[in-house]
This record gives sequence, C-alpha cells and structure tokens, in this order.
Amino acid sequence: MIKRIAAVGAATAALGATALATAPSASADTFNGCVWPRVCFYLTSTDWNNGAPNAAFQDVTSYYQNLGSRSRGADYVHNSRNDDRAYLRYINASGGTSYLCLPPNATAYFPPATTVTGIRIDTAATC
Repeated sequence: MIKRIAAVGAATAALGATALATAPSASADTFNGCVWPRVCFYLTSTDWNNGAPNAAFQDVTSYYQNLGSRSRGADYVHNSRNDDRAYLRYINASGGTSYLCLPPNATAYFPPATTVTGIRIDTAATC
C-alpha cells in the first residue's frame, strides 16, 4: 500500500511552507497499528517501525487540542481517516509556531528540531 509522507524540516520551515509529497490515496484501514478512523501519534521511530502508536485522536473539533505526554513531540503522525484532514500545530526549528495540514491516509514525519504540540481534525478531505 502506497502512503503519502510529509517531511517537516528546518529548510521548509524557514521558507514558511511545508512540502507534502503525495501518492494515490489508499482506502482507510488499519495501517501501521493506526486503526481507522484515528489520527495516531508515534513518539519515536522505533514506535513507528513497530506499528505501535502511543496515542490516537478521532473527534472532530473546531479548536486545537493540546497534546499530552503520549503524543507531544511525536516523530510520526498518521491520519487513517477516509474523508477528514488533520491540522497539526508544531514548534518549528526557529522556535516559532507552524501548522501542517495532513490529508486523509497520509503520514507526517517531524524531525528532532520540531515539536508537534496540537491537533484539530476537520471534516474536509483536502488541504
């Protein structure tokens, strides 16, 4: 199954934009331990590689939820939803706050210089 991967890096943060590489959408299902319809957080690459999410969110909200100790600073975030995007708030390498829209059936990687701090799930399918 092909997955979309987003890289949030210092270079893209410096440009004020985040590149999102896309591939054909896959139908929602359990992927890497992330059960549909959740947005899953993996604190470390080991958690990601083992398909063992540390936390998951599934409620659509109109506000950002602050992340707790089992999700804040995650290395990977996967959106297993079919029709809903997830907005992720993070602290970029410069120390400022940035935002990433994660489309359905997509994964974002946050390098060590960034810290994901919040999530908002929205009912639109595209970013």
